[in-house]
Amino acid sequence: MSEEILINLTPRETRVAVVEDGILQEVLVERARKRGLVGNIYKGRVVRILPGMEAAFVDIGLERAAFLHASDISEGYKPTFGEESPSQLEQELLEPPPAVCITKLIHQGQDLIVQVIKDPLGTKGARLTTHVSIPSRYLVFLVDSDAVGISIRIEDEIERERLKDIINTFKQDMDGGYIVRTAGEHIDPWAIRSDMQFLQRLWASVKEKSQKAKSTELIYADLDLELRVVRDFINDNTLKINIDARTGFERMRAFAEQFLPDALNKIELYSGERPLF
Repeated sequence: MSEEILINLTPRETRVAVVEDGILQEVLVERARKRGLVGNIYKGRVVRILPGMEAAFVDIGLERAAFLHASDISEGYKPTFGEESPSQLEQELLEPPPAVCITKLIHQGQDLIVQVIKDPLGTKGARLTTHVSIPSRYLVFLVDSDAVGISIRIEDEIERERLKDIINTFKQDMDGGYIVRTAGEHIDPWAIRSDMQFLQRLWASVKEKSQKAKSTELIYADLDLELRVVRDFINDNTLKINIDARTGFERMRAFAEQFLPDALNKIELYSGERPLF
């Protein structure tokens, strides 16, 4: 089976088509104005503590200050995002968070690395957590944990144990914890290892950027669709990815060169007269 991926990139939207053996299999569309903030990581500054609510307001550079509850900075609470919701992914790992005093955890004027777990809505600001998690094709990386979890949608116990053994084997010389997403079911161990290495490199780049960032600065946003294609879609069957915009082509090449060098030679700039779609 041979696969080709076509990407049409415009300022307003990105369209992706996955073609296998000449037959269209999947179409993805992402509109720029509909992208949310969930998953974004900021260097925020605590602007107000509310001891009675065990919460704080954090400035992350948006119109309204974001909300950070004590339970979202307490040990053992590690929200994530992506294909499955946090509660689904981590149901097996979490216990109810213990009661904590927020004034013992943070103070006004403090800079924090925070991640958006809920978009602003109406008059309410975004909801934040200090427990950062980053998804890849098969995994979710838990920055401040060493836990190993499996999506509850993977029900076969033998497969669950196989995946746990794979993660535990490869993570011995790596930081952080991992949750295997549903897409990781029956995946080759070396593909999982490749994902783990990608996440390690990505988090290292985020940490480096956070050290140089100013307060309220965005330091990581979930990838644009064309970059997620490089991260999530390229496999051994992929012959090439054609994209019809030079700016997107250059971003994809730079991303692959830094994080997924094996994908680099598959990315091509389409310059034909006929529209790619």
